[in-house]
Amino acid sequence: MESAAEIFLRQLGASGVDYLFANGGTDFPPIVEAYARHDGTNHRLPRPMTVPHENAAVAMAHGAYMMTGRPQAVMVHVNVGTANTVNGILNANRDHTPVFVLAGRTPYSEHGRHGARTRNIHWAQEMFDQAGMVREAVKWDGELRQPDQAADLVRRALGIAMASPRGPVYATLPRDTLAAPAGKARVAEPPPPAAPPLPDPAALAEAARMLAAAQRPLIITSAAGRTRAGFDALVDLATRFALPVISFTPRFVNFPADHPMHQGYEPSPLLDDADCVLVIDTDVPWIPHLQGPPEGSRVIHLGEDPLFARYPMRSFPTDLAITGDVATALRGLAAALDPLLPEAAVAPRAAALAERSARQRAAWAQAVATPPEGPITPEWISHCLAEALPAEAVVVNEYPLRQTHCPRTRHGTFYGQSTAGGLGWGFGAALGAKLAAPEKLIVATLGDGAYVFNNPTACHWVAEAHQLPVLVIVFNNAMYGAVRNSTLAMYRDGAAAKTGGELLADLSPSPAFEKLAEASGGHGERVTDPAALPAALRRAIAVVTQEKRQALVNVVCRY
Repeated sequence: MESAAEIFLRQLGASGVDYLFANGGTDFPPIVEAYARHDGTNHRLPRPMTVPHENAAVAMAHGAYMMTGRPQAVMVHVNVGTANTVNGILNANRDHTPVFVLAGRTPYSEHGRHGARTRNIHWAQEMFDQAGMVREAVKWDGELRQPDQAADLVRRALGIAMASPRGPVYATLPRDTLAAPAGKARVAEPPPPAAPPLPDPAALAEAARMLAAAQRPLIITSAAGRTRAGFDALVDLATRFALPVISFTPRFVNFPADHPMHQGYEPSPLLDDADCVLVIDTDVPWIPHLQGPPEGSRVIHLGEDPLFARYPMRSFPTDLAITGDVATALRGLAAALDPLLPEAAVAPRAAALAERSARQRAAWAQAVATPPEGPITPEWISHCLAEALPAEAVVVNEYPLRQTHCPRTRHGTFYGQSTAGGLGWGFGAALGAKLAAPEKLIVATLGDGAYVFNNPTACHWVAEAHQLPVLVIVFNNAMYGAVRNSTLAMYRDGAAAKTGGELLADLSPSPAFEKLAEASGGHGERVTDPAALPAALRRAIAVVTQEKRQALVNVVCRY
């Protein structure tokens, strides 16, 4: 009879899970045995992937989901492994990413049962509530309490993970339960995902009236491009009705950067004068301390969770909130607007916005027309990268990229960090993306602080061991820029400003990061001269695409 572990893995495979990103421990023997017994016929199991750090494992699952749209699984060692996944789970939670995080659990049996406790850590690692570490950050948590529940638990967990809005789930797997015969457990096709809520037609009609009456409407979004359907629906809506789009702190390609209705990445100055703002799937559409719409402006929030109910405090003005799948809602909104805004009525606005967009792009291009005379800047790195990359390359960004100078026009060619801000995501996510889409050039753009958070030794090992050639660009200013800039913003004339605000932010002396890539069989290069950067990037891209080896360019810069 098959063990619970075998049934569990088979059900993961039957449910569309491609990979099990694993960082093993003494709780894993039933899983290892189940894989060893599998002969590859009749049913599929998720491909097992050894990842020597739990944070990297969760990030890889996140990245693979970005490419496939299918949930992926991670398995870690009991409570201590779970602790190392929390950062990644927080990122997945805020990014609506369905990662199934599995953790072993100390065997319940102290003796007399197959899989019972055999090492001293099996007592010390038991907790009263292991899942409590992640409960607030997951949609559901459970435990495999009986071996004949193995398939049911998988179907339950993944069904919830894929329900709208999607998100991570967590389950604990006691070793002795995994090792036990599965009894009557049966692998079955998973049920179809729960249908997302349909937007209320009356609410869409009201939103259409608000937008049609506006003289200076504005769309702000950070995640409308989460799906291709959402991207297409927004392009259609903005094009037909001359609605300007701001892609604020984007996590996806929400709107083509070369489209005449694309008005940049900062809400102001258009927000300062807007009389109707449509906020699409955006938790923070502007920073109230710095900006906001004028008094009397109407604000519409639209998305699967337009009020972001899991956020303890969020008080942006709301005249109308519409719950629903973004693509469906935007198509419905376009249909409701059609009789209210004929093409002739919006033609003058369309022309003015197109002219503004062209001027803006020209100004951005002029700013990087020649290499900087002093240190390399993030703008120059971003520009050089844009010049070197093919249009279909995928950029996974963890903070430093300037999209004003590295515009992405095709859906699915840019992914930004989660609003949770858990550093240590970008490298692992890029590896997961490469695993799921081996034909694509995947580029991770990281600050030097973020690179260190990514557990680079583990990630470079994964790139070599699993043959995942990715390109890593380190924007190396030897600084936690967010710490310094926040200090200077709060205390512009304070004591810290007199020394540059570098206390607890200075990361000098900076290591030779390029050597870490070389240690795992990759190409590494350090660049300090702005004029030398284009050639260095071309060399690195050739290594990745032609030699099929990982590459890292350590760009010493100042910002």
